[in-house]
Amino acid sequence: MSPKLKLAIALLSGIALLSCNKQPSFELNGNINVDSGIIYLQNFRNKMFFIIDSAKIENGRFQFKGKVERPDLYGLTTRKDENFHPYFIFVENSKISVKIDTANARKAQITGSASNDLFEAFQKSRKDFDINAFIQANPGSIVPVYVLYREYATRFTAEELEKSLALVDTTLNNSAYIQELREVAKIKRSVEIGRPAIDFSGTSPDGKEIKLSDFKGNYLLVDFWAAWCAPCRKENPNVVKAYNLFHNKGFNILGVSLDKKKEDWVKAIEIDGLTWSHISDLKFWDSEPARIYGIRNIPSNVLFDPNGIIVARNLRGEELIKKLEEIYAKK
Repeated sequence: MSPKLKLAIALLSGIALLSCNKQPSFELNGNINVDSGIIYLQNFRNKMFFIIDSAKIENGRFQFKGKVERPDLYGLTTRKDENFHPYFIFVENSKISVKIDTANARKAQITGSASNDLFEAFQKSRKDFDINAFIQANPGSIVPVYVLYREYATRFTAEELEKSLALVDTTLNNSAYIQELREVAKIKRSVEIGRPAIDFSGTSPDGKEIKLSDFKGNYLLVDFWAAWCAPCRKENPNVVKAYNLFHNKGFNILGVSLDKKKEDWVKAIEIDGLTWSHISDLKFWDSEPARIYGIRNIPSNVLFDPNGIIVARNLRGEELIKKLEEIYAKK
């Protein structure tokens, strides 16, 4: 570990020690450059935010009061339909001040929450970050657990996740992040390369039920994407190219969308020229096929052989073309 990173971890640990307060509830006082309206407080679950309270904005001021079991990530937004990118804030039982400039759509100025200070310190230390050192420095804080959940659940193997989880204080065992990460680790083992397919079904745009097992007998790419996902839309031309090159050899694709709105999903299929089969349960990050295959980021994909065995995961761009060239050269 570099001296610079050691210093950063030490500073983060010092911030966490400040969070040991005994105030029984929180009082969140806000200033926003909007004279009137409604602002919403949201809790966080499965990469989404859900409204739990609202407050009137009067002369650019608002207030929330309540009690939290432990510090955790919440969101603030003036948009009732916003459940993805609100202003992030770690709320704990303390007196918290928030200043929002709506010209900055992603970041608010927050004081009074030691957990939020810890999170902001992490954001400034992202380069060459050592998540395990962060957890060890702050074993009883929910902040490094959230970071593990949000930033590492996809990239870590099951063994790496379990190693990190073992460093967390047992007082956090019943937190949603810990429970979810344990489930992710379990799922990762069940859908590793070499494992057989776990079947699922979904509804096509025209209302037909389609199963994964319907495609057994050919190489199949299950492509997880969404109309709202800019990296997915950027990757779609590469997927189209692969389909056009190898479909006549037996290669097929099943698109699994994590969309919320059917009209957006159908429109994106048409615009991007995705001429293969598609399904979606329109449940966003609560998509059941995505849960089964441990999909935490999109675009993601899983490649199955004709017997339904996983042979590759997350092939992007030319990697997908090269893999298919290798497969069909052998055939």
